[in-house]
Amino acid sequence: MPVWEAAAVVLGICYLLLAVREHIWCWYAAFASTAIYLFLFWDVKLLMESALQVYYLAMAVYGWWQWQHGDSSDGELRISRWPPRVHFYAIGAILLISAGSGQLLREYSSAALPFLDSFTTWGAVLTTWMVAKKVLENWLYWLVIDSVSIYLYVDRELYLTAGLFAAYILIAVFGFRAWLKHFRSQSA
Repeated sequence: MPVWEAAAVVLGICYLLLAVREHIWCWYAAFASTAIYLFLFWDVKLLMESALQVYYLAMAVYGWWQWQHGDSSDGELRISRWPPRVHFYAIGAILLISAGSGQLLREYSSAALPFLDSFTTWGAVLTTWMVAKKVLENWLYWLVIDSVSIYLYVDRELYLTAGLFAAYILIAVFGFRAWLKHFRSQSA
């Protein structure tokens, strides 16, 4: 498994670095990394994280299509922002759904850390959709999700993956700055 975990980590870093640059090849790297993690997470009983990988596979295709075809007359998908009210509802929904699925996992499965697993999963579901739609604040959501994920992966002895998520935190800071700069230039 360590070789597969290392491959998934390398592909995951490629995905995020390419996403920072808004390069469409990020979605290919995401798809490959996700396919590997689907099996790795199942093996260590992170059931929600494993299920999340199925969603990521679909989102890699959707994100590629969104970035390829855009939403404007020139075919470019532009970076957008959400108003505070939308963030309030989004965060509330993540917390509520996480509490519900965490409780279900605790009662009816052998899932490890069911509430944290649920939180990182449902947070990532929304945030991945934000990346596909190029919502600027996705990077801020990732800072929180990735920080919690580090604890989750260390607990399951997925040390390379925990390291990947530590790198994701640093890359997310640069991603936010790069996208903010591009957002301001496209708005000017």
